[in-house]
Amino acid sequence: MRIDLHTHSTASDGTDTPAELVANAAAAGLDVVALTDHDTVRGHAAAVAALPEGLTLVTGAELSCRVDGVGLHMLAYLFDPDEPEFARERELVRDDRVPRARTMVRKLQELGVPVEWEQVARIAGDGSVGRPHIATALVELGVVGTVSDAFTPEWLADGGRAYAEKHELDPFDAIRLVKAAGGVTVFAHPAAVKRGEVVPESSIALLAAAGLDGIEVDHMDHDEPTRARLRGLAGDLGLLTTGSSDYHGSRKTVGLGEYTTDPEIYGEITRRATGAFPVPGAGGRGPA
Repeated sequence: MRIDLHTHSTASDGTDTPAELVANAAAAGLDVVALTDHDTVRGHAAAVAALPEGLTLVTGAELSCRVDGVGLHMLAYLFDPDEPEFARERELVRDDRVPRARTMVRKLQELGVPVEWEQVARIAGDGSVGRPHIATALVELGVVGTVSDAFTPEWLADGGRAYAEKHELDPFDAIRLVKAAGGVTVFAHPAAVKRGEVVPESSIALLAAAGLDGIEVDHMDHDEPTRARLRGLAGDLGLLTTGSSDYHGSRKTVGLGEYTTDPEIYGEITRRATGAFPVPGAGGRGPA
């Protein structure tokens, strides 16, 4: 089985619609794909409706969190999307994305970048606006060469010149909320140092003690020594280890299935989940 547990669609900051994403996942030879848009579940219904036969969909979300001033992302899988408290918290995070993005646009303008809000809004479309949309605007303007080049202290990285904070969950609260909704939590790309400051291993140990299920190890932003260190840490803490592409369509160079999760780990994730279940494809309508 080929299993990719971290992808994004146009419901947040990917470039594939949910229907296109599942079609492309099947074409890439995946057996299982997780749709984990940022702080939203809006793409799930369209992905399910278009799910090709032979592909299983894991519903999820990537939650924006912050602890001790350091940002982190928490992948949540197979939770009940209608659990009231968790749904309210996701809405708070989503609602703060527009004013935060407007603030970053203003900061860029103050730095002499001729970016306009209308340009960012066009790029975001119906998705939850975020830094990748602003980064894409910087690419269009020729300010940076790639989206990744915008995530530096000079521009949009945490603490960067144009960075602005938004409402984010405490990761301990995120674990509690996801668990209460029957879901499973995995700390996304925990050692992606090129994105900015990362949480120390001591904090990961505290998160594990609070119920964190796993950490994402095989990821494009982790080199081989980092992956080996994370596997050792996961073993010490009793955490599951996952691998994922963090696919964003054409917004990133990584392809679907470039990094994958062991089938036994996937099986354990599904065994722990009680809020929702993987959806087997029965032949959808195709991309829309």
